[in-house]
Amino acid sequence: MSNSGAGQSAGASTVQSVDRAVSVLEILAHAGECGVTEIAGELGVHKSTAFRLVSALERRGLVEQHAERGKYRLGVGLIRLAAATTARLDLVQESRGLCRALAVQTGETVNLTVLSDDAALYVDQVAGSSALQPHNWVGQRIPLHATSNGKVLLSAMPDADAAQVVGRRPRTFTDNTVTSLAVLTAQLAEVRATGYAVAVDELEVGLTAVAAAVRNAHGDVVASISVSGPTFRLTGERLGSATTATRETAGEVSRRLGWRPPLDRALDG
Repeated sequence: MSNSGAGQSAGASTVQSVDRAVSVLEILAHAGECGVTEIAGELGVHKSTAFRLVSALERRGLVEQHAERGKYRLGVGLIRLAAATTARLDLVQESRGLCRALAVQTGETVNLTVLSDDAALYVDQVAGSSALQPHNWVGQRIPLHATSNGKVLLSAMPDADAAQVVGRRPRTFTDNTVTSLAVLTAQLAEVRATGYAVAVDELEVGLTAVAAAVRNAHGDVVASISVSGPTFRLTGERLGSATTATRETAGEVSRRLGWRPPLDRALDG
């Protein structure tokens, strides 16, 4: 019982520290600059506690100390965090209209994903006319090795990094899930060569999806756009048409983010 109580106490203390650290950031955002004594007064804690909080934030670059006045202000580390959020918002904003058009063109569900914590994170979704009560994937993470979006995101990595992310024993979801690293590596090479990935019944039986890469101005793969639907419907010519449309849409989103295909650059040169 004593160990359990100690664990709960430590957990509560950690949560309190996080809450206080966030409060420090809010205080500095409002005041511009503050000394440790002022911060302690705002938080209602001892000066030593405030100093420990500020020091921890300073080590992460989230706050910085003014050399002359000795007061603290928000640090440039927050710019890095804000930039990541802004980039994701820009991605969704720039792609939304094109994803809607793709959903209308194919009649199927269109998803936009980014790499997050070694998984594919769904950041936007548009349902087509043929999609009846589609599952809402936004905000959810799914495995990289068992989805077309995931394979596109994996294809942007060196093979060794992709293998490390997936692990030596990838999880099996269906009989079609690729669990061999050798087979997956070969598939990723094909994705790099063709510019798209297809997953048939790999995450769940009856679901097929095709995805293509979205690139930023530097040519880095920053997201993946997919068209998904029932396997019985996305086959043959219909799958071929969806593949072409998905690649074109991903290319247009990439151009809106500043990417220029090699051919365009060669013509300018």
